[in-house]
Amino acid sequence: QLAAYVVPRPQQTPDPARLRAHVGESLPDYMVPAAVVVLDAFPQTPNGKLDRKALPAPDLSTTPGGRQASGAREEILCGLFQELLNLSAVGADDSFFDLGGDSIMSIQLVSRARQAGLVIKPGQVFEHRTPARLALVAEAAEDAPVVPVPAGGGTGRVPATPIVHWLRERGGPVGRFHQSVLVHTPGDLTEDRLTAALQALLDHHDALRARLIRDDDWALDVPEPGTVRAAGLVRRVEWPQAHGAGSLGDRTGTAAEAPRALIAAEADAAAGRLDPDAGVMLQAVWFDAGPGRSGRLLLLVHHLVVDGVSWRVLLPDLAAACEALGKGAEPVPAPVPTPLRVWAEALAAAAPARTEELPLWQAQLDDTDPVLGSRRLDLARDTFATERSLTRTLSAGHTAALLADVPAAYHAGVNDVLLTAFAVAVADWRARRARGGDTAVLVDLEGHGREDVVDGADLSRTVGWFTSLHPVRLDPGAGQRAGFWSGGPAVGEALKRIKEQLRAVPDGGIGYGMIRHLAPDRLAPDAALPHTAPPQLGFNYLGRFPAAARGEEPWTAAPEAGALGGGADPAMPLTHELELNALTEDRPEGPRLVATWSWAGDLFTAAEVAALADTFARALAVVADHARAPEAGGHTPSDLTLVSLSQAEIDLLEADWRTSR
Repeated sequence: QLAAYVVPRPQQTPDPARLRAHVGESLPDYMVPAAVVVLDAFPQTPNGKLDRKALPAPDLSTTPGGRQASGAREEILCGLFQELLNLSAVGADDSFFDLGGDSIMSIQLVSRARQAGLVIKPGQVFEHRTPARLALVAEAAEDAPVVPVPAGGGTGRVPATPIVHWLRERGGPVGRFHQSVLVHTPGDLTEDRLTAALQALLDHHDALRARLIRDDDWALDVPEPGTVRAAGLVRRVEWPQAHGAGSLGDRTGTAAEAPRALIAAEADAAAGRLDPDAGVMLQAVWFDAGPGRSGRLLLLVHHLVVDGVSWRVLLPDLAAACEALGKGAEPVPAPVPTPLRVWAEALAAAAPARTEELPLWQAQLDDTDPVLGSRRLDLARDTFATERSLTRTLSAGHTAALLADVPAAYHAGVNDVLLTAFAVAVADWRARRARGGDTAVLVDLEGHGREDVVDGADLSRTVGWFTSLHPVRLDPGAGQRAGFWSGGPAVGEALKRIKEQLRAVPDGGIGYGMIRHLAPDRLAPDAALPHTAPPQLGFNYLGRFPAAARGEEPWTAAPEAGALGGGADPAMPLTHELELNALTEDRPEGPRLVATWSWAGDLFTAAEVAALADTFARALAVVADHARAPEAGGHTPSDLTLVSLSQAEIDLLEADWRTSR
């Protein structure tokens, strides 16, 4: 961490916090000193030069995380960092991402900050990162600009967003396409209270009431609150006493399989009851274990109206509604600043301006993409009925390093780190199978899609399917890949290359879908983006989720299912030849990265995919171990917003700095 030393003029007593804030107005985050030390005079060597070695060490020990918060805004933000990241203490100069935060958690930070009276944007979290810097750019909630919400709010016709257009293009049945969660329920829950709480969610979150309209472009139609009744969406299932209640995740053999089989059967039936064309977007199955005993709640929501971020809104709102009803009060969920309909309309209006990105996207898709499997994906043959999958879980130690140590060393995000290992692993696996010798890997990258592309929009509490999907060509470099497995400097060089390739994509890649699906009429016939098969590989990091609890804390994940589940119609076409969906489970022993590989069963053997999964796990371990190496770390050109330096020039300067320490 940088420190600054000042010698004040006579009769002056500078305030270190105000000095930091002042330089923060003109310097990027990484150049703002973590501490300002006031001296009577600078120490000097015998020949009159500054004696750096005699400078006193800055005091960063006021909290375990560093400098203690100064002022109400810093205190609020430090508290929110601490709460979201489950830390005992956070300093004012600690980076959200160095502490293990990710892009999805940044949206949660935005939501909780607004509830505390401060308005920040997800993009500002990435740019400023620390409570101290965010405190400088945050606005009071009453002063922040907002997107105008017309009369009727979020009701009415919602034009298709890029991801809905993408789904329409794929074809096939979509009735069972859903996401799901399974959570513990309070021992005093009743069916009436659960139904009333779900009614509050249906009335508050517009997307849950939507109906799919299958016209030329598809759309959603959102009726008025109260139109969709929760009573018809809740099914109560008696939990057989033979299964017992509680600690089901600790059972083994038949005792563990019986409840899982019951839940799986009910989940399949609930998915069959979804009907997006009729506006049935939600199903709830309550496994009632009896009075005073914790049961389970299975929630299924059609993917057209929910995504990974939405669950982080819905579950706390449901818990709060049940708690309020239990006390005899009416649920009052926090407001939704920007309705889904308002966002979709604003996104369509902003799409024509994104056509300037066309050369970037054409370049991503311009090169060849060597066939990875026995053939290319066939949308008619390769459906979810043919899908196969396997899962690998990384150790807690390596996961912790990937989430915090490596991003901190390289001023990077978790996606940068994971995709570096992914690109190296795929290139290595492909070369071993003689499926193309180029190191570049073309991948469809999935993102949360809630980017800062509409002025005044705040999607931190908007429920819906916002996912963005865009191609990106990742090249760790032939030399870097060759030396990667030794764990030396090549690891850092590969990571820096991948980081810069990802940084070259503006706004998280949301422009690709906007150009292709919302503004095709603005492009010349020979300039349109290709409507051919997508990249063969898909990658999605879903962020961090609490792991299934061995206890029975209400509304926490239950052990009979993963942190986030889902499914689709058997005849629905697969999206890619091969996909990786990863998430982090926060377990008692520490965070664990869970990587699930899925593929078209006719294109690869299980042994082939297992070899890739093992190579990826090994690559992750190499990156994690590299964080402890003396040469680990460094900046890249995208970090330096005030100067233009090449990577070679940055490396040279940092090498000189290390030598002089």
